[in-house]
Amino acid sequence: MAEDPTGRPSQLFRNLNSKIASIPMILTAVVIFVGGTIWTVFYSFTNSKLLPRLTFVGLDQYERLWSTPRWLVSIQNLFVYGICTLIFSLVVGFILAALLDQKIRFENTFRTIFLYPFALSFIVTGLIWQWLLNPEFGIQGVVRRLGWESFTFDPLYNPDIVIYGVLIAGLWQGTGLVMCLMLAGLRGIDEDIWKAARVDGIPMWKTYLFIVIPMMRPVFVTTLVIIASGIVRVYDLVVAQTSGGPGISSEVPAKYVYDHMFSSQNLGQGFAASTMMLLSVIIVVVPWVYLEFGGRKRG
Repeated sequence: MAEDPTGRPSQLFRNLNSKIASIPMILTAVVIFVGGTIWTVFYSFTNSKLLPRLTFVGLDQYERLWSTPRWLVSIQNLFVYGICTLIFSLVVGFILAALLDQKIRFENTFRTIFLYPFALSFIVTGLIWQWLLNPEFGIQGVVRRLGWESFTFDPLYNPDIVIYGVLIAGLWQGTGLVMCLMLAGLRGIDEDIWKAARVDGIPMWKTYLFIVIPMMRPVFVTTLVIIASGIVRVYDLVVAQTSGGPGISSEVPAKYVYDHMFSSQNLGQGFAASTMMLLSVIIVVVPWVYLEFGGRKRG
């Protein structure tokens, strides 16, 4: 085995068996993921319809994309859904984790109840909340039968607020995962920090806000990336609840891509929309990589 001047094995030959075993996975990632990405971006500049074809049209597909009302509505919905999901899932998830961290009774039971929705598929979640938000059989119908005849709660049938009906279902499913991630981070805080804060008379809310949360920065960053990647890919929930309706009021980019590639048989337009979604993912991932690895390197 090759050695460096100090007599130790060179870095190239360390863990050689592990490196050899990882070659198939690396090749799969390069060929399928990287190759597929390059292929998609390449054909987004063509006039491909039912099948890919090398008829280049420059930026025509992107110009058409950003002049289509359906795409603009989907971007607006994704923005509203994304911002609300990030804020509410982080806040509610952290509060639930902080409450469970108080060593309450039946903690395992509560943790299971909060995490259970995450075990369901988005299709099942969407169908459940489609029934719960149905004006006749859901929450509105139940409350009206109890005597409040003027009560109205039908977000899935109101084009102005339908995206918030989808948001409710998304929060119900995903907040439990955020809670578990936050709880793991809280359980990693040294008990001496809590004791020192109590000795100094620091209120609990200040301990969380100025001491605990800054120490949990890696957990928050990782949670943000997980949530953001799920936001960009949201599709099943919308299809199960509204199918993009009423009209196009709950359209999202992933559904736009699917419909153009498989229903409208317009691959070029679907590839262009996919490329824009890829760009949004890069915007999320690059800052995370910089914060995680760039900051660690500087440290």
